[in-house]
Amino acid sequence: MCGRFVSTTTPVDLVDLLGELRWDSSETLAPSWNVAPTDPVPAVLERVDKETGELVRQLRVVRWGLVPSWAKDASGAARLINARSETVDQKPSFRKAFAARRCVIPADGYFEWQPVPAADGRKAFKQPYYLSTGSVMLMAGLYEFWRNHAVPDDDPAAWLTTTCVITTDATDSAGRVHDRMPLTIAPADLDAWLAPDASDPGDLRHLLHTPADGRLTVRAVATAVNNVRSDGPQLLDRVPDPLGLADADS
Repeated sequence: MCGRFVSTTTPVDLVDLLGELRWDSSETLAPSWNVAPTDPVPAVLERVDKETGELVRQLRVVRWGLVPSWAKDASGAARLINARSETVDQKPSFRKAFAARRCVIPADGYFEWQPVPAADGRKAFKQPYYLSTGSVMLMAGLYEFWRNHAVPDDDPAAWLTTTCVITTDATDSAGRVHDRMPLTIAPADLDAWLAPDASDPGDLRHLLHTPADGRLTVRAVATAVNNVRSDGPQLLDRVPDPLGLADADS
């Protein structure tokens, strides 16, 4: 599961990491320390320019929560924020996108929660943890285009572009907090992953990596992040860990 993440990397930062990249400056997102489902998120993808025929790597603002092209409406987006790597090439909601519309979603890290039982007069609550590698994570994702037939072609709302994050079984430090974790794409594998004409499931699966080989830094953070309206770098401040799952020096 990846249900909330941090995104503060700028387009210029991504150029330093990925090389040439095009984006619309009017769509640049502000940093967010609490990205939630259905929020706008940055996604790096490759599309053929209709005018020049050139394959262009671009940074786009899309909505988190995939809406399949065949969906009757966009109401199910919040349920399709993740795609399981084990079945991503088989499930009707994801298989076409996995074959032709892959992207990466830059993230600083992500959040997971563990229940803390009531004790000593304290109510039960969910303790949030921040997991990161210490560098930008290029989370493996898919994207889709959905046509809203309730509006005319020239309406800005006629087309919706959405995305999801591919996840796998969590290992090592990430597995202490949750049984699922996002997969990432190494910068050296980005060309192969983003190529629209690459479609062999075996070759594509080979490009999926567990971030930091599963050895992510785990930090207990304040419950303020539980509210999707909360934002700011203070959400990453370390707090005492009631369950002892965090790294001692995180």
